[in-house]
Amino acid sequence: MSLDIAGLRENYTRGGLKEDDLIEDPVIFFKKWLEEAIESKVAEPNAMSLATVAEDGTPNSRIVLLKEVGERTIRFYTNYESRKGSDLKTNPFAAVSFWWPELERQVRIKGSIKKVSREESDEYFQSRPRESMLGAWASKQSSEVVNREKLREAYEKVSKRFKNTTIPTPGFWGGFDIYANEIEFWQGRPSRLHDRILYTYGNDTWKFKRLQP
Repeated sequence: MSLDIAGLRENYTRGGLKEDDLIEDPVIFFKKWLEEAIESKVAEPNAMSLATVAEDGTPNSRIVLLKEVGERTIRFYTNYESRKGSDLKTNPFAAVSFWWPELERQVRIKGSIKKVSREESDEYFQSRPRESMLGAWASKQSSEVVNREKLREAYEKVSKRFKNTTIPTPGFWGGFDIYANEIEFWQGRPSRLHDRILYTYGNDTWKFKRLQP
């Protein structure tokens, strides 16, 4: 089968992004777009592509889930000993992107990284389904495993270990906050004349400008 990848394209027509539509605080505007994505039944609207940089300078990216939005932060949780955890320990900066095709929108956020407090990580961990808690203990994320059966054995082992007891938060697991210093909103438009509005943070204020598509 021959795939005509070069011919795949969409002509975006759903809407525009005018300066009059904007809000002074881009985090509030992001929450508005996120709410609209949820209301539009976008599949996993909190899914975001997280980009990090390894110690040798090579990039990595993967999909993670947004779990909280603060005044200038967005939060996700992970295994601190994973590849992304190692990258962020070496280079405490990250970029994420959201893509909501039903709304023809994407958002890019870039900033510095800090670990979430142990208390907050514990609180979130205890809110997770029990199976997810056990999975966090069983998986040495990003490490090689001989086969899936070995992973299943590890899961069964921790399941027996914590049977009928509260499952504590692993010391190697917790949250990261991205402190945004750039937020870009992209709205698809016809003829590839897309709207791009970039907010930058400095001196405790946000400023925005329009970028060419």
